[in-house]
Amino acid sequence: MAGPDNIIDVFLQPGDYFVGDAGFRVSTLLGSCVSITLWQPQLRIGAMSHFLLPARAPGGADDGDLDGRYGEEALALMLDELARLGVRGGACEAKIFGGGNMFARRRCDGGGVGRQNGETARRLLADLAIPVRSQCLFGDGHRQIVFELASGDVWSRQIPAAHGVPPWPGVRA
Repeated sequence: MAGPDNIIDVFLQPGDYFVGDAGFRVSTLLGSCVSITLWQPQLRIGAMSHFLLPARAPGGADDGDLDGRYGEEALALMLDELARLGVRGGACEAKIFGGGNMFARRRCDGGGVGRQNGETARRLLADLAIPVRSQCLFGDGHRQIVFELASGDVWSRQIPAAHGVPPWPGVRA
């Protein structure tokens, strides 16, 4: 849907990813899930994921296709699509968001799935030498994320678990 500024808004559901140019604004809601944004500043082309788990379980169902629900595969899907547009992953800058604890009263040994997702995102980007310019990870509650592909700005608003919604604006990362 195009907004008043003729920017097309895209909302990512869990397991989705998106690659596009300056004509798009991408948003999502994250709990323990994580979003990686990639942005190439000269071309103003970017990508954003919304993954649920770091990787497939060993021995899990695999039909041979990459699946955006898993961090390793979501990043591979974004990099493949960016390459088709002539963008190398190493020419991008990354930002990482999410990995929240959705149950503030429960503490998980090892940090739970949110921490695993965030640490996986960090490791994957480090392994590919993609610089992480900003990150907003962990803590309690969920986040609203808005990625402006024209500028590379990502807005993040964290809502604590079991609390009302704080007034916008969020924090620009």
